[in-house]
Amino acid sequence: MVAAFTVHEFAHAWTAWKFGDPTAYREGRVTLNPLAHLDIVGMLFLLLAGFGWAKPVPVRRGNFRRPRIMNITVTAAGPLSNLLLAFLGVAVWYGLARSGVLLDVSRGTLTNLQSFFNYWININLVLLIFNLIPLPPLDGYRIVEEFAPPGLRMRLSRYEQWGVLIFLLLVFIPPLRAVTIAPLFGLREPLVTGMVNFLNAVFGGLP
Repeated sequence: MVAAFTVHEFAHAWTAWKFGDPTAYREGRVTLNPLAHLDIVGMLFLLLAGFGWAKPVPVRRGNFRRPRIMNITVTAAGPLSNLLLAFLGVAVWYGLARSGVLLDVSRGTLTNLQSFFNYWININLVLLIFNLIPLPPLDGYRIVEEFAPPGLRMRLSRYEQWGVLIFLLLVFIPPLRAVTIAPLFGLREPLVTGMVNFLNAVFGGLP
């Protein structure tokens, strides 16, 4: 999970830097060193509750030449990085299966490999889906915010603290999570199926 968080935040920072905002770069966030993205409270929650977060990347929208489209791209870069990591996991597993290498490993090794790739793919898809929920402080909210008229955006900013509270309630109260966030994670299966279908189309399927 730390690797997935790290790449997610790095993607935000690197994209913002390339688009002309040096804020994250100056704070040492354009790096794949997990310590640069570590949020102590988020990591404590991860250890104690199984859910956590990384340190948000600082972005100054006013530094962009085209603020709306560039800020949307910077915001989307995080979830897209998790989509790419998930696809990488599917592609590597697909390649191993296609090559026949897995036929020569022990049952224990095969089980361990399956567990690793399942976890890698699932955690990245969870981060992708979760971060697209349109509630502050998630990326989905920042994207929706960019499409809102200026007046509505100002009104939304006044209620962001309540959005954060709602977000925490949905995450940490199991009955609420079960009827709101949990169903969204059912999207993981069709996403993986789509990736496998794409690889089958490119490589002609498994032997």
